[in-house]
Amino acid sequence: MNRYSLATAIVVATSMMSDPNDLIANPEGGLSEELLMQLRDNYRMDDIDRARFNAVSNSDINKLALNRDIVRGEDGHFSHRITTKGIANQKASGRCWMFAGFNVMRPKVIHEMGLEDFEFSSSYLQFWDKMEKSNLYLESVIELRDADPLDREWQLVNKWMVGDGGWWNFVTSLIDKYGVVPASVMPETHSSENTRVMNTVLERLLRSRASGLLQAYAEGNDVLALRNAKEKVLAEVYRFLSLNLGEPPTEFDWRYEKKKKANEDDATKREDGKVEQERLSGLKRYTPQGFYREFVGVDLSQFVCLYNDASKPTGKHYCFSRARNIAGEQEMHFANIEIGEMKKIAVNSVLANQPMWFAVNMGVDQSGEHGLMEHELFDYEALFGIDMPLSKADRTRFNAGASNHAMVLTGVDLHKGKPRKWLVENSWGEDKGNKGRWTLYDKWFDEHVYTVIVHREHVPEGILSIFEKEAEILPAWYPGAMGIRNIR
Repeated sequence: MNRYSLATAIVVATSMMSDPNDLIANPEGGLSEELLMQLRDNYRMDDIDRARFNAVSNSDINKLALNRDIVRGEDGHFSHRITTKGIANQKASGRCWMFAGFNVMRPKVIHEMGLEDFEFSSSYLQFWDKMEKSNLYLESVIELRDADPLDREWQLVNKWMVGDGGWWNFVTSLIDKYGVVPASVMPETHSSENTRVMNTVLERLLRSRASGLLQAYAEGNDVLALRNAKEKVLAEVYRFLSLNLGEPPTEFDWRYEKKKKANEDDATKREDGKVEQERLSGLKRYTPQGFYREFVGVDLSQFVCLYNDASKPTGKHYCFSRARNIAGEQEMHFANIEIGEMKKIAVNSVLANQPMWFAVNMGVDQSGEHGLMEHELFDYEALFGIDMPLSKADRTRFNAGASNHAMVLTGVDLHKGKPRKWLVENSWGEDKGNKGRWTLYDKWFDEHVYTVIVHREHVPEGILSIFEKEAEILPAWYPGAMGIRNIR
């Protein structure tokens, strides 16, 4: 519960159920004229509420509610900070899960290769994500070909289709199958950075062809015939994506320049301005899979998903139905654990200099202007004079608590061995937050962090053993199940 006491919450709750004669209830539950009249008669705007009205009606509510004590108390220091370089910018797209995945791997490439900076091509993996999601959608249409149009699962399949959202397992599945390439090999396009129209047209194309598949089924075609027809649709999808994002390479030539050493100066350059050959690698041909093996080489299967769903029993293995982007791949699954255990594991990972992909509810108590995440950063209760206690479990119950954004944990500030705050690397560019980074306070971690992806070497055996149990399947409409949706 928030800073308001349990006793206060009980008073609020019981006052709502006190004398039934206080208000005139409509037996059918509607707003009767009598009730509306009584509501008007019972409220008189006093001087305090008039001051509130004047302030709220003339100003940004978040500026009024911003807790200045929290803003003033941030010193920017962390007891342990992982060395990273550069801030990515996903622009007007929902690829946070993909950028966060790359940001976990990028420091390793920069450090081990001695580079000044490095970026993976997000548009390359985005191409194959859209391609795989298109295939998965058409496969789902074939699978649910007898479903009622009002069936809940059918509705969700046709709602999310080929959107930008995803989970950690979306990243790993794509990299395992397609590898990665440097940003210079397949750079961003307008459509990769501004996905709304591209997605709209692609969804229209897929719905049109899905209608044709169902018509063919109604005419007596079997599943094999439907899949043959699907392959023709995929040829159209490939062409459409190539026009928007460019055609992904199967091979490419690449070389890199190592950063200057501390004792180097302009004398290390030739008169014609060329970099000394000692710092410039030879041109070499790669495949995307070969590039990943040589420059990254991380075994992604060694990372596990830990979740904190306060509405579900801990110590259990769960799986989100349909939470995947590639047909036939494993769906997103996780061990549900206590938040305290999650934080201990996260601290171990940061102290081992391993950045962590993690997912949060970014729509609550965070400021892009100040780069802060703290529980009750915006004190709406004090501003409006109302109590609004709501637990993490109840936020899930009432569909107000689920992951909607992925970022990377890159630092922690410990006091007497306990985390006070965390350093976060975001993918919204350097003009947001503190030059692209946020300070996440530990209470916000408790309330609004749901998922961390961590190497199994940092996870106790007791928690790893949870994954050996058969996973309980949660439906596709469970909060957060269909993947992280960018809220930008």
